[in-house]
Amino acid sequence: MELPERFARGDPVAFELLFRQFQPEVYRWIARLVRDPAAAEDLTIDTFWRIHRARGAFDPRRGFGAWARRIASNAAIDHLRKVHRVALAERLPPPTGGTPSSAQRDVRLRVERAFLQLPPKLRVVVDLALVDGWPSEEIADALGISKTAVKFRLIRAKKLLRSAFAKEGLEP
Repeated sequence: MELPERFARGDPVAFELLFRQFQPEVYRWIARLVRDPAAAEDLTIDTFWRIHRARGAFDPRRGFGAWARRIASNAAIDHLRKVHRVALAERLPPPTGGTPSSAQRDVRLRVERAFLQLPPKLRVVVDLALVDGWPSEEIADALGISKTAVKFRLIRAKKLLRSAFAKEGLEP
């Protein structure tokens, strides 16, 4: 019997082996979404508790990694709903010409405030698509949603960002 099948049947050794195999990947995924290494560590443990509790819903014919990533995405989105800080400004491209001016820092702060106004589900899609440059198909697969849902979330997020930028006195 394969490891995923053993896990689905409740084998604790199979769960431990899957944890050891997929923990680094799940951690990296969560860290990418929440941008906070300490929170990513806690959320990784939370994700594996969720995986353990949901083992009855796991289909061993499908990939464990993709299923774990979807659960991790949900844990990260739940976290983002609770926490209202994301260091987007640190991930934006550095300003050209060396040290950022006061005006550049101000614009970056206003962009971050506008970004933080997005609901977490939209924020994650925008982050992956517009900041990290992921294609819609990969985002859909990683989040366990359709490619159409990714596109609709991006459209909605762009509309909300335009409005938030206007309130911050920024031209989109």
